[in-house]
Amino acid sequence: MRLANVLRAGSAGVSMMVCITLAHGQTAAPGTAELALEIEALKRQLAEQRALLQQLRQQIAGQAGQPPAQQMAQQPTQQAAQLPMQQPMQQAAQPAPGPQPAPRPPVAQQPAVPQPAARQRDGAPPAVGQAPQRDGRPPEVAPLFEAPGVLTPKGGYVLEPSYQFGYSSSNRVVLVGYTIIPALLIGLVDVREVKRNTMTAALTGRYGLTPRTELELRIPYVYRSDSTVSREIFTGTAVENVFATSGRGRGDVELAVRHQLNAGGPDQAYYVAGLRLKSRTGRDPFEVVTDCVQRCVGPNATGTGLPLDLPTGSGFYGLQPSITWLYPSDPAVLFGSVSYLHNVQRSGVRRLVRNGEFEDLGRLKPGGVIGFNFGMGLALNEKTTLSLGYSHDSIGRTKQNGVPVPGAVRTQLGTLLMGFSYRLSDKRALNVSVGAGLTRDTPDVTLSVRYPVSF
Repeated sequence: MRLANVLRAGSAGVSMMVCITLAHGQTAAPGTAELALEIEALKRQLAEQRALLQQLRQQIAGQAGQPPAQQMAQQPTQQAAQLPMQQPMQQAAQPAPGPQPAPRPPVAQQPAVPQPAARQRDGAPPAVGQAPQRDGRPPEVAPLFEAPGVLTPKGGYVLEPSYQFGYSSSNRVVLVGYTIIPALLIGLVDVREVKRNTMTAALTGRYGLTPRTELELRIPYVYRSDSTVSREIFTGTAVENVFATSGRGRGDVELAVRHQLNAGGPDQAYYVAGLRLKSRTGRDPFEVVTDCVQRCVGPNATGTGLPLDLPTGSGFYGLQPSITWLYPSDPAVLFGSVSYLHNVQRSGVRRLVRNGEFEDLGRLKPGGVIGFNFGMGLALNEKTTLSLGYSHDSIGRTKQNGVPVPGAVRTQLGTLLMGFSYRLSDKRALNVSVGAGLTRDTPDVTLSVRYPVSF
């Protein structure tokens, strides 16, 4: 481009010199010695300009097949060659002696537009690089719920040791008698207070089967302790009895599979479908000894009806399908899920009571659990994220032999959650979440600590 400009400038200079010569020839008297000398000097300069233009044309023809790097290297030489040509042009452009016009004010010089260093032969700019391919996985958020948002990459696996602590307390007051006036009760009062502590240590492994599918296995170890403060019913004593019990052992092992349904994007939601199978490997409530002599319910019931050893499992198989969605909305990420836990019915259930006897319970079917949750994740910096959310579970009534158990009602569990995540490295992170119960039947507080390590 610069060489073409130089050629145009040289042609313009030659034309200008010819015009000046003709002008001098028209104004000056013919046959003078000064005019002849000036014409001879202009002829010599014109011959030099033609030779220089021919040389530049040859250089342009030779550079047509050279790489851009060599063209850049020859630019200083070409600029030096332009100097002898520019000097005669400047001399020819000088005005003749005489009155000069008033000088014009200076014009601000426009900054030079930077040109690309190299061009391809077809005129298109050369390719500098390729944009990184987007993996299409959901964005990371501080985990609040059991199911993580980001799936494990194909061929990779994650080991996640975790610890969860839960505490709950409940009070029950039963009035047995009749009232003469609203302020006076004739009869007995049964007051019972239960304080429950549950600690669960688990080891979870996840493996990426495909770029959008992962398999998870969770093995928990449970320790529980209950303390019940009560006054025996149908007695007139004011002495409180304390019934303390505990239990420890392996919990119910869980196996889950999750699959991302779509690729998602900056303005599109990510959907992850999941299916979790809960086993009954833990010690179920019907294997522990219950504080009853022969029966725990009915007219001949004796004892407190409380287990002497606490179970570590639910005693029922469960299957839980779920759907999780994540929607990135800079700078936050909105997420939530909907699930349903189906408990498999058991037949021929017997409860172990004192003296090694069993109480037949028949067919038992726990109610299904409808659950949903939602929340918002916010990235504080490149390593720290904060999440806020709410989780709700609605537990149906338990049925015995096809009939709802007396006193069984639908239970609502609501928990307000706050999570914090800190990325220690590219393969390790620390996740902490705290939950506060909002309903009477929900644990008062839950604390979870997770430490996922990627391999």
